[in-house]
Amino acid sequence: MPVAKYISVIVASMLKFIGGPLAGVALGLSWAETALCTVLGMMISVVVITFAGAAIERFIDRWRKHGPRRFSRRTRLAVRIWKKSGLFGIALLTPLLLTPIGGSALAISFRVSRGRIIAFMLGSAIFWGIVLTLALYQIPWLRGLFSHR
Repeated sequence: MPVAKYISVIVASMLKFIGGPLAGVALGLSWAETALCTVLGMMISVVVITFAGAAIERFIDRWRKHGPRRFSRRTRLAVRIWKKSGLFGIALLTPLLLTPIGGSALAISFRVSRGRIIAFMLGSAIFWGIVLTLALYQIPWLRGLFSHR
């Protein structure tokens, strides 16, 4: 049982979702092991940020010299996503465009309940974990780019 390989995939997907499938291919894990570790990694980030979000926000506010910028390009995009599709849109885009940490923090900033954040993010993680992992394992030229074999 290659525990170190599993941990590598989990940590990679905690920081950036696509890092999990890429690490799984590079380490020679099966697609099922890779998909499972990728989902687990994202969900660890989501749970930690969801439950520690308020404390992290207070910590950042204490060290911030100026108030947060209200109208930046990023905040306008976040509000646009929220208005068009709500938590579903945030969860769906988290693995692709946002990081698990960023998507969770964004959902918290819109005052969504912890249970809903975790449920929607789990659904998104399972969907994108399977889709992206299978894509990397089934497309030959893509697999050749990242495989160690």
